[in-house]
Amino acid sequence: MLDLRDYNYGTWAAIGDKGRWRLETGRRVESWRDLDVWEVAHKLVLRVYETARQFPADERFRLADQLCRAATSIPTNIAEGKGRGSLKEYLQFLIVARGSVEELKYQLLLARDLGYIGEGPYHEMTEGYERVGKMLNGLIRSLGARSRA
Repeated sequence: MLDLRDYNYGTWAAIGDKGRWRLETGRRVESWRDLDVWEVAHKLVLRVYETARQFPADERFRLADQLCRAATSIPTNIAEGKGRGSLKEYLQFLIVARGSVEELKYQLLLARDLGYIGEGPYHEMTEGYERVGKMLNGLIRSLGARSRA
């Protein structure tokens, strides 16, 4: 079971003009690896892959593949956006990641309804992705406020 209690949604503040961000706790964010939202999303990708391995063989290139792609898309877009040269591009990649969260939540529901995953794993992953969505919303809001300033 994933323990996501240690991750916060983060309130971000600008540091100088170099595009660096930090949590209000003072931790500097210089890389996508420093972002709690990326770390939580990455751990959830590992859980999705573990779950998808248990799907029937005939689903390997259908729903299992879609689940893994959507799950991987979330931390990938967070990382790529962080590496982009502008705040506008970064925000766009975060919005794409947020869309992938919603896509994945539907695919998890479908997998549950088809009997491929049980209620426990379904709720665990759905709650995790709800949290990732909230973290992304907070980051998007904070960065958006900076872009308007």
